[in-house]
Amino acid sequence: MPRRALIILAALIVALPAWGEGVDVGKPSSVRNLVPAGALENQAVQQYDQLKRQAAAKGALGPDDHPQVRRLRAIAARMIPFVDRFNPRARQWQWEVNLIGSKQINAFCMPGGKIAFFSGILDTLKLTDDEVAMVMGHEIAHALREHARARMAKNQMTQLGATLLGELVGGGRYTGAFQMGGNLLTLKFSRNDESEADVVGLDLAARAGFDPRAGISLWQKMAAANSRAPLEFLSTHPAGDHRIKEIEKHLPEVMPLYARAHRAN
Repeated sequence: MPRRALIILAALIVALPAWGEGVDVGKPSSVRNLVPAGALENQAVQQYDQLKRQAAAKGALGPDDHPQVRRLRAIAARMIPFVDRFNPRARQWQWEVNLIGSKQINAFCMPGGKIAFFSGILDTLKLTDDEVAMVMGHEIAHALREHARARMAKNQMTQLGATLLGELVGGGRYTGAFQMGGNLLTLKFSRNDESEADVVGLDLAARAGFDPRAGISLWQKMAAANSRAPLEFLSTHPAGDHRIKEIEKHLPEVMPLYARAHRAN
């Protein structure tokens, strides 16, 4: 075997254990299949573009050369190479990262990889790069695990009623009843979705070389800020001692990934 091929093979063998390690969150909800992924991602693009236009009209869309924009995009660039472990389709997504000038303490990643941070979450909480990676990993995880797609399907199943449910799930006769609609930014995720996003986010960040222990300091900062004034972020991202304990529980699964990433650098 040629020397170059041996070098490539050796590199792949070294990388394989890291890919097999990490968290295991099982398969995503099968009910999401009732909503076409492509249609939902197209809707996300339209809503994301509209949000950018509105921000630009107010002078609130961060320019490409803004230090915080460069910072966010650099952090995302380190994490995105690992997304297909949790969603193979994500490697084809047109990823985008933007900063919106607002006092809101919030961030999101829409279906299809459309990420935005509000400047308030960076400025108010004084986030380190590791803590930014925890937020970003959490939001990316929602998109990778297709929580919005599953939530939309469940919401519409409730509206259609139990009468149609058996036929819809069994034979697919009424899948056309699942229309794209509503604001993706206002979807409320379940506590299970939030916990899963925390865990997947830890894994992504650790593989990218960000310290997953920053998840603890992040939520401590969130709790402290919330005690001074209720945070919009926490209206959809419940925090507390339980959340920190869950992160601590999964640290043994992700710390080896973080250590390996540092050795590689």
